Amino acid sequence: MNTSTLTSPRDVQSANQISKSKSTFRETLGAGVGGPLVGLVLIIALMSAIAPNFTNPKNLINIVDQVTVIGVLALGATAVIIIGGIDLSVGAVLAFSTMVLGWVSHDLGAPMWMAILIAIACGTAMGILNGVGVAIAKLPSFIATLAMMSIARGLANIFSDGQQIVGYPDWFFGLSSERYLGYFSLTATIFILLYAAGWIFFKYRTGGRALYAIGGNPEVARLAGLHVKKVTIWVYATAGTLAGIGGVMLASRLDSSQPSAGSGYELDVIAAVVIGGASLAGGKGRVTGTIIGVLIIGALRNGLNLLGTPSYVQQVIIGLVIAAAVMIDVLRRKKSA
Repeated sequence: MNTSTLTSPRDVQSANQISKSKSTFRETLGAGVGGPLVGLVLIIALMSAIAPNFTNPKNLINIVDQVTVIGVLALGATAVIIIGGIDLSVGAVLAFSTMVLGWVSHDLGAPMWMAILIAIACGTAMGILNGVGVAIAKLPSFIATLAMMSIARGLANIFSDGQQIVGYPDWFFGLSSERYLGYFSLTATIFILLYAAGWIFFKYRTGGRALYAIGGNPEVARLAGLHVKKVTIWVYATAGTLAGIGGVMLASRLDSSQPSAGSGYELDVIAAVVIGGASLAGGKGRVTGTIIGVLIIGALRNGLNLLGTPSYVQQVIIGLVIAAAVMIDVLRRKKSA
């Protein structure tokens, strides 16, 4: 008998520890996040090889700053997509909120802190209207949020007759420009904290698990005792609130409010959530996947900018990435079926 093939108790214990560590890591990230994570690593490797200064620490920190607004919007969109909806209005609601911020602080002369709260509240109100349209009026989420996109964008231009608002206090601009401990701005820190809270909610709270039930089958969820209409309104309201927060963040970063702000953000937000593994059919999606999707979009855009790629070519590339992500989701669901 070859004793070299025998496994000692110490080897077994070591193997069990490694297996447990891998299982814990997968559980922390969530099932289905491995693919997007591999994609992010490959994109970083590719851009590191072809884009000048991509791996420069300052540029990597800049990528995090660049994705804060899209990331905050994508967090709300994750909840919307999990329940089987879609929100096309987030970019326009962001623009409306940022214009309300400027109008309240400049034209009405309110304190900046009050203007911030009112701007976020306006985003919440528009989210509630989206939720009422979907849950009460029974409008398809595509139609309800498409209408809100048009309304919010029009209101954003009405507030200032299509002109931008400038001249915010220095401390407000410092929220996104000053780096603490040499790394992250306050807006980036808020972005990270929001995702931490979102991860805890979806993983450990009953309300988070209820969203998956509604996305899987709303009628079964209703028969199980869940208040589907109430939860749907709450989800869209949260998405609107996060759009309002995103509007404040963008105004701080640009040191101005612009009615054209957030144009095209709907594409990037949906792309980030879908790339992160969420299913447009509902019932599937994770915060960890979304943040990886956000970083993929950010790394792609940053690398392409460093390469001098025109913005319209970037739109083509992002569109192809979305199509590939949706195709993978469809194939995955067919395989499961």
